[in-house]
Amino acid sequence: MKVPYGDQGLYILETAGWRSFRPVMNKEKCINCGICLVYCPVNSFRKEGKEIKLDLSYCKGCGICREECPKDAIDWVKEEK
Repeated sequence: MKVPYGDQGLYILETAGWRSFRPVMNKEKCINCGICLVYCPVNSFRKEGKEIKLDLSYCKGCGICREECPKDAIDWVKEEK
């Protein structure tokens, strides 16, 4: 499904259905540095106050966040359909 974004006719595709693995944040290891937020190509990470939150709605399971996390605070879990 395409979702309209902004007033310029841009569209965001819901890419969550593509993934076979998903990220799970380990809050005990996470230092809220924001590296995952910067590198995520589909903006699945959001900063809420001082905390980083993960929204899997558009996560396609590419694993970039996991690779870039300096504290290994993102676990990789097989997606259950």
